[in-house]
Amino acid sequence: MSTAETNQPKPATEFTARRNSAAMIDFDDGVDVAGANRGLVAQHPTGRIEKNGRPVWDTAHHDFLRTDDPAPDTVHPGLWRQGKLNAIHGLFEVADGVWQARGYDISNITFIAADSGWIVIDPLTAEECARACLDLANEHLGERPVSAVIYTHSHLDHFGGMLGVTSREAVAAGDVRVIAPEGFMHEAVGENVLAGPIMGRRSMYQFGPLLPFGPMGQVDAGLGKTVPLGTSGLVAPTELILETGAELDVDGVRIVFQNTPDAEAPSEMNFFFPDKRLLCMAENCTHTLHNLYPIRGAQVRDALAWSKYIHEAMRMWGSHTDTMFASHHWPRFGAADVEGFLKLQRDVYRWMHDQTLRLANHGHTPDEIAAELSQLPDCFSRQSHVQGYYGTVSHNVRSVYNRYLGWYDGNPANLQPHPPVDAAHRYVDMMGGADGVMRGARSAFDDGDYRWTVEVLKHLIFHDPEHREARSLSADAMEQLGYQAESATWRNAYLMGAYELRNGTIQLGRGGPPGMASGMTGEQLIDMVASRFDPSKCSLDTLSVTWTVTDLNTSDGPLSHRCTVENATIHHDAGEADELPADAQVRCDRGAMVDVIAYPERLDERIENGSIEIVSGDRSVVDALLTSLDTFVSANLVEP
Repeated sequence: MSTAETNQPKPATEFTARRNSAAMIDFDDGVDVAGANRGLVAQHPTGRIEKNGRPVWDTAHHDFLRTDDPAPDTVHPGLWRQGKLNAIHGLFEVADGVWQARGYDISNITFIAADSGWIVIDPLTAEECARACLDLANEHLGERPVSAVIYTHSHLDHFGGMLGVTSREAVAAGDVRVIAPEGFMHEAVGENVLAGPIMGRRSMYQFGPLLPFGPMGQVDAGLGKTVPLGTSGLVAPTELILETGAELDVDGVRIVFQNTPDAEAPSEMNFFFPDKRLLCMAENCTHTLHNLYPIRGAQVRDALAWSKYIHEAMRMWGSHTDTMFASHHWPRFGAADVEGFLKLQRDVYRWMHDQTLRLANHGHTPDEIAAELSQLPDCFSRQSHVQGYYGTVSHNVRSVYNRYLGWYDGNPANLQPHPPVDAAHRYVDMMGGADGVMRGARSAFDDGDYRWTVEVLKHLIFHDPEHREARSLSADAMEQLGYQAESATWRNAYLMGAYELRNGTIQLGRGGPPGMASGMTGEQLIDMVASRFDPSKCSLDTLSVTWTVTDLNTSDGPLSHRCTVENATIHHDAGEADELPADAQVRCDRGAMVDVIAYPERLDERIENGSIEIVSGDRSVVDALLTSLDTFVSANLVEP
């Protein structure tokens, strides 16, 4: 029976303890532990990185993992092992003239000593973390200016800390080259703008940064410890890699590139240092099974292309590589070790792709395929780097199905389901009311069937969100599922769900993507308006506003962009201001425009301080547009 109602975490049940103790963990720990510790040069003096006195990152949060004790009952032993490895932090030598700082952000930052300065690969998520790592490198390896930065791909944790290692002025002056894969800006900005509010909210579930740290809370994030709570921004690249095989001399260092679009990220690249026999696999190969679909939300990734890119990298550089490193975790050392690692990484994505389609063509549904393929074949099961500490086979095979066949499973009964609240009322009524639901849920909980407990209780909670007994029991069951999860992201999601069922939704306020503003095109700015537009709140059936955005990159097109409302829809036109007649003409920079999109009530303040100017036309039209835009606060996820 569930313990008495409390808002505090609860211990593992007998079922959870038994399940975790039975988990097979049969890996050669010596290889990974040695690799994760190899080449240590120095550690951050305190492990605490601050912003205005507030911790952005603190390695002490995970000191509970620095033990030789076995996994507690509340943590899957595989995840406990991964958490211990990810808790190793410091500045490490990777190869001659190459170092990585690991454990001070969810991702790694790499420093390469070049002719006149540092080449920096992936300047982390937060500028505070990136600056601390650069300081660490300069202190212990000799101070150098940054001469180039390489973004491996378009996810925030690989470019967001850029202003911690250089400045916009240095890039604009040509003192720092910024190199990225084709399509980088479109993908980096698009992912964080149009779906940014809900993606950010769901990220709190995926990574668990607001959970208490410890064996009954946040242990790891699979790819690293967690996400830093710091300052992120975007500096546009100065050079793009347009094709595989492109070779650059970057401050005296030869680099050959391989574009890998639509694998781990829509815009990504691997690259090889021929004079160092050194291969960077970006985030395409890490020490965990990766996601084909992250639970924070994203476009579904292409497992087949992913596997083929790894195969292509092996064909291009495998016989010339002695050391391989990536954007997360520790390197692989030695030609044979690198080859074995890459082969298994290549094959696990191909296996999930091919087996999913084989079963789908037999008529199996996504849930049936996930159940049938829940166990990896023996050839994968004894290698830690293809286990589900981040992604899982279960949601990866669903993602393959979705990429080819979409959300519909072919059964007409699923063509037009009732929305959750309407369905909940019907389910609860059919199950004999709330008391009947609770009887069944308690029975399932007492039998250790926590998946069924949360399945039935979600209907009662959506029927009656104030039903405290249902919330409490569902939280207890989610908590046990979290304790049992091998995947850090599943654990974090279950524990966040349990926390919010007990305490209510965490409110983080609202806002736009100010860190992304400097990278947005005019079209993306109007798309941001459109994704927030609620026609029912607009006082005018038709209107048009032309925005002249003074700091747009002219290489991306004109400075003026017209936003037109017609037929309850927003449309975009670009051109010179005098070519775009409108009801009102507005002049501002990108930051000011993003600010009033996210905070419409700030328009008066912006006009008064001169950062926004109504050049001509009717101010009331601008008001009508901005007041029709939704603002977003923390969305409910485990209740209506």
